[in-house]
Amino acid sequence: MEVEEQVLAWNTLQNFINGQFVPAKDGETLDNIYPATSQVAGTIPRSKSQDVEVAVSSAKDALHLGPWGKTSVNERADLLEAIAQEIEDNFELFAYLESRDTGKPLSLTRRVDIPRAISNFRFFAGAVRHSRDDFHPMSDAFNYTLRRPVGVVGLITPWNLPLYLLSWKVAPALAMGNTIVAKPSELTPSTATLLADVISRVGVPQGVFQLVHGLGAEVGQAIVEHPDISAISFTGGTVTGKRVAATAAPQFKKLSLELGGKNPNIIFADCDFEKAVEGTMRASFTNQGQVCLCGSRVLVQREIFDAFTEAIVEKTKALVLGDPMDPQTEVGALVSVDHLEKVKGYVELAKEEGGDVLCGGERPEMPGVFADGAFLLPTIISGLTPQCRTVQEEIFGPVITLHPFDTVEEALEIANGVRYGLAASVWTQDLQKAHRVSAALETGMVWVNTWLHRDLRVPFGGLKDSGVGREGGAYSLSFFSEARNICIHMGEHWNNIGS
Repeated sequence: MEVEEQVLAWNTLQNFINGQFVPAKDGETLDNIYPATSQVAGTIPRSKSQDVEVAVSSAKDALHLGPWGKTSVNERADLLEAIAQEIEDNFELFAYLESRDTGKPLSLTRRVDIPRAISNFRFFAGAVRHSRDDFHPMSDAFNYTLRRPVGVVGLITPWNLPLYLLSWKVAPALAMGNTIVAKPSELTPSTATLLADVISRVGVPQGVFQLVHGLGAEVGQAIVEHPDISAISFTGGTVTGKRVAATAAPQFKKLSLELGGKNPNIIFADCDFEKAVEGTMRASFTNQGQVCLCGSRVLVQREIFDAFTEAIVEKTKALVLGDPMDPQTEVGALVSVDHLEKVKGYVELAKEEGGDVLCGGERPEMPGVFADGAFLLPTIISGLTPQCRTVQEEIFGPVITLHPFDTVEEALEIANGVRYGLAASVWTQDLQKAHRVSAALETGMVWVNTWLHRDLRVPFGGLKDSGVGREGGAYSLSFFSEARNICIHMGEHWNNIGS
């Protein structure tokens, strides 16, 4: 069967509860819109709190009554590897569904989204196999640490990197023996549903993974406030993250929040110019700028500001925008027309604030079925002060602002002068400067002479309004488990045995 025919089989989606695909209890549905055409691609359940209730109950039973609670680390790791292999075996179907839901180029889902999901499952299979717990001897006793699952965990993921970010949470949660109630974005539901099918097919017991589709206010809120869900891992906007924290914190749930960013991309005059331009292009317009890590504030030292501006405007104008399924396309559609209008609103705001739109900012004329798609020309704006709303607020689209600076101190003042603190990039060939600037930036992550170069072992997360907690490697395994210390008293002379 051709992959295009397989895609059609995933038009009418359902929840996945207790090992079965089922509709919402009240039968309501939502349209799933293909953003590149604004046409309906299919439907998903519009679930409510009663659907979440059934999902949580099934997850509890699977944890306490089913075989899942007795699985060994190696058995769980084997299942993660089997999931990775199934995704790889269905690579093209996953890639097409991801492109259809998001509007991003198929070339990008093939290159980044699906390979990263496969890597996430394989990485955490290895990580849990090789993880070590603490041992602390005393003069008359020894202590060791045991880890147990947190319990039923709620995973809420966004629309920009649907499978990529869902797998980033599902893999360590399963590795540590938890059961899961997951809610993907209602805008991008398909690959999460296909993942549920994969999880079932590789032999994960029923009830271990539950998938509930619907709106954030109706499903996400019900997951966050449910008393039997012990931990919440949320990736999304800062405003929603505040609501999640306000609900979860009084219930003393474990909480991980990966929120928004307004990341600086700092380019010093002593950089490798061509690499800095290419890196800035990636950091600015990958996934139509819809990545929390995108470097949307481009700070350029004054000596090279004009040359850098000319180079990046020229390259931006040359980007190929079009049909996401066309292998030549570099820039696809934004995730929805509503989001497009929000992004365009910031371009208009930039003009009101005195900005100069150097390129883009308009909705292009598209041919045929793409005429009503959510497309926006990649946009570069200059002439704004660092205090403008356009520069301070997260836009989450293909829009960057350019800012000249003279000194290291001025660059740091601009870079740190926002309420976000997720990531930053620094471009310089001066190693001492690289260390100095990296240490002074108020962000959770810094890339030097690169962007989004990820090692899955390192901590991922932000400061300030960019989130709470860290994910990645041992940090994820720790979040999805509870540590218990065991102290064994051996008597006052035990430490002399064998001496």
